[in-house]
Amino acid sequence: MNQSHKKFLNLFNEAKLLNKKTRIIVVTKSQSFEDFNSLIELGHLDFGENRIQETKKKWSNILTSHTKLNLHLIGHLQSNKVTDAVNLFNYIHTLDSEKLALALSNEEKRKNKKIKYFIQINIGEESQKTGIEARHLKSFKEYCLHVLQLNIIGLMCIPPARLDSFIFFKKLATIAEQENLHELSMGMSDDYKTAIQCGSTYLRIGRAIFGERSVND
Repeated sequence: MNQSHKKFLNLFNEAKLLNKKTRIIVVTKSQSFEDFNSLIELGHLDFGENRIQETKKKWSNILTSHTKLNLHLIGHLQSNKVTDAVNLFNYIHTLDSEKLALALSNEEKRKNKKIKYFIQINIGEESQKTGIEARHLKSFKEYCLHVLQLNIIGLMCIPPARLDSFIFFKKLATIAEQENLHELSMGMSDDYKTAIQCGSTYLRIGRAIFGERSVND
């Protein structure tokens, strides 16, 4: 059992003690197959990637031989990468515009495949981050659900750095409850305990399992 395997098991057990419903997305950005293969062999099913090209290169063969895996896109998706995204991913956590939603809906129809989506909320109203403003969520959700027939299962956020993430996680949980959305994608290596306390059902964790990435990643 390697160090990543041990760290994952410790984190998994800790998360389940706090909330049995919480699932861990193991973020494999910049990691090789050898780095996370032991977790696949353990039976873990949920893995996350940020970039389409890296995902395509790394995962195409793995998904062919491990058909029960769930691959989660947790990075920003450009509308011109939608074809590959629908081919590769089971979950997309970064649905953040009508243009992207329409492109995904059209591609789903072409591929006869349904994806599970989280709407990304710009929870801190930061100009440098993507995401739907909370005040526009209701109309955007209705458009996605009823016009495009997308399978919207929950909300996702990245709280502002160096501020108390508890405030923003609680805000997202409140918004989700108001909109009758039951899944919350929030919490990473530095704040996953706070996220679980606020009701997160999907954690996105890489560094706490694999250690620090190099500065070039």
